[in-house]
Amino acid sequence: MAVRPFGEEFFSKAVSSILARTNWDTTEREASDGSHLPCSPHSQLPVLDSSAVNETAPASELTYAQTFHAVAAQLTAPGAPFEIATVDVGGLPTKVFVNAPTTLCEVFERGRANADDPFIVYEDETHSFSAVMSSVDALVAALVNDFGIRPGDRVAVAMRNYPEWIMAFAGIISAGGISVSMNSWWTEDELAYALEDSGASVLIADDERLDRGQATCSRLGIKMIGVRMKSPRPGVVAWDDAVVPGTPAPAVEVTPDMDATILYTSGTTGRPKGAVSTHRAICQALMAFQMRGVIESLRPGAAPPAAAKPSFILIVPLFHVTGCVPVMLSCFGGGLKLVVMYKWDPEKALELIERERITNFTGVPTQSWDLVNHPRFVEFDTSSLRDVGGGGAPAPAALVRKVAGSLKGGGPVLGYGMTETNAYGPGNRGRDYLEHPTSTGRWVPVMDLEIRGLDREPLPVGERGDIWFRGPNLIRGYWNKPEATAETIVDGWLLSGDIGRLDEDGFLYIEDRAKDMILRGGENVYCAEIEAVIYELPGIHEAAVFGLEHPRLGEEVAVAVHMLPGATLDPASLQAHVATKLASFKVPSKVFVIDEPLPRNAAGKFLKRELTKQFAEA
Repeated sequence: MAVRPFGEEFFSKAVSSILARTNWDTTEREASDGSHLPCSPHSQLPVLDSSAVNETAPASELTYAQTFHAVAAQLTAPGAPFEIATVDVGGLPTKVFVNAPTTLCEVFERGRANADDPFIVYEDETHSFSAVMSSVDALVAALVNDFGIRPGDRVAVAMRNYPEWIMAFAGIISAGGISVSMNSWWTEDELAYALEDSGASVLIADDERLDRGQATCSRLGIKMIGVRMKSPRPGVVAWDDAVVPGTPAPAVEVTPDMDATILYTSGTTGRPKGAVSTHRAICQALMAFQMRGVIESLRPGAAPPAAAKPSFILIVPLFHVTGCVPVMLSCFGGGLKLVVMYKWDPEKALELIERERITNFTGVPTQSWDLVNHPRFVEFDTSSLRDVGGGGAPAPAALVRKVAGSLKGGGPVLGYGMTETNAYGPGNRGRDYLEHPTSTGRWVPVMDLEIRGLDREPLPVGERGDIWFRGPNLIRGYWNKPEATAETIVDGWLLSGDIGRLDEDGFLYIEDRAKDMILRGGENVYCAEIEAVIYELPGIHEAAVFGLEHPRLGEEVAVAVHMLPGATLDPASLQAHVATKLASFKVPSKVFVIDEPLPRNAAGKFLKRELTKQFAEA
């Protein structure tokens, strides 16, 4: 298999190439207005964002914000490392990176090229790239030869962040199958729904998930592979019996537009939707993340490269798009070490950062807050850290400043992506982040973003409207849900469900949510799903779930309930009922039983902002 350049080596070559092409000098000098500007007297650098500057400007006249677009223009020019071309994808003209891997199999092959370098560090285990790929090959053989998996078949994965999760993911996809990521916090009912909805042929799961899913698998005829089982289970093949390292993988043809993954995203109507991504979409997202890193390394005042190769600590679930794509797959394709935590523990994270010389800490703002505010933070050597942050929830400006002031060699980062964009979207970091702490940042030009009004026409800079995305990284659609797909993706543009605005330099600001959703510690919590469960209780007349500000989680789940005449409710019983049907993070931590009807607008919809204000003040 021909493997396209990708990863840390490609990163270095891209930087060297663009410097050679442009004479771009990343040293700083003081401009008359006090800003720092790149010195490049011989080059004219075009600015991409027409809303900011729509004509070519000398480098010495660019503001710091404009250097982002100038570097991006050079990186994406014909013959440049991140050259962009327009091709037909699904019948629509689509901008793509010419040099991106064409399939995830190429990304995995990059891992094979790193042989004995450490890949996965988990507890007291270290798995090299060659050892991981040996298990991946063996799983491909087992899936194809023993379990009858053929291209397009779905294989579900449900377990905590074990090394086998990563091996299973790569093996399923290399066998031509579609990896279906199951939320490990799901209840038995939620797991059963996704197994049946996806039409999975095989489930690869650990003991805890088998406890919840084995009965469903038996009912549906789904074969099972058990990971790290404490004892044998009837009808379940042990991982060590199925996966025999050294077994060669059979040849399977995989093409760019084949489906590769289904990641379930919570639905506003009560059931999650399976977001389907192709190989091309995920590979283009990976390339976009890498280009963003190259851009920052070429801007004035960029931090010097780390002495050692980058390394990541995995502190978010692999079934989340953040853990899967920008963290795990970036490490797989880049030949980077990935340190996997058994569960989130800020003190343990500090120990691992010091011991393993971690450079990248990607999670949700809650975890960044836990890290830099830990009472023992100053006792650990965190000088290796370059990027601290992630996405999944808005970061308070105080946290941005705290992270910036706590790191010796790095700074805060923020990404605004979705499952439907394979996690890629606008990003903010470094000086940009400190100067625009409430913005989610900007994006590389393979993606387009528009702010549209109710008529779906683009709005002028500064006006609030729906955020729409277009790019090669978008999902193909929702599994078996054509109506939901048609509502969300229109002529190649994806409706984010968020309300925002752009400023004159192209920074995006998220101002509201069109979706009835709570962001609790990075988890999307859809109110309608919880309300449907609460209405199962007797005596409930009205129930409205909403979010309340929380200093650590960002938001916590709250519910206001109005009972039928004569009925009573013990808040603890409501919480216990929800806990039997939904994952624990969806259980309301605050239950308010009120005597008067809940506030509604003229259309009969609950006024949840009023409830939020009322109970926040209370």
